[in-house]
Amino acid sequence: MSAAPPKAVGIALIVLYTDHVEESRAFYSGLGLALVQEQHGRGPVHYAATLPDGTVVELYPATARRPVSSVRLGFTVDGRTVTPPLAPGRHVVEDPDGRAVELYVA
Repeated sequence: MSAAPPKAVGIALIVLYTDHVEESRAFYSGLGLALVQEQHGRGPVHYAATLPDGTVVELYPATARRPVSSVRLGFTVDGRTVTPPLAPGRHVVEDPDGRAVELYVA
């Protein structure tokens, strides 16, 4: 017998492995993510931001074991405060690792 599916599913954590940590920090900060530098024990220095819904987005340096991978992300942003400012609508940009990032501006 299989377990019943959960009644609600949400995203709690997104980890992006990057070859361009500082450039990615600047890019995602420019979208409004309040990235804070962290290091857990002897692990790598990385950046983390908590979105208003509680989802954590982290940027870690890529390694041979955890390489840069492709994923398509989408964020709702305030077009007046992103860098550069954006008009209302849907915009697709690339992060420093070439990942497509969809920006939805109200």
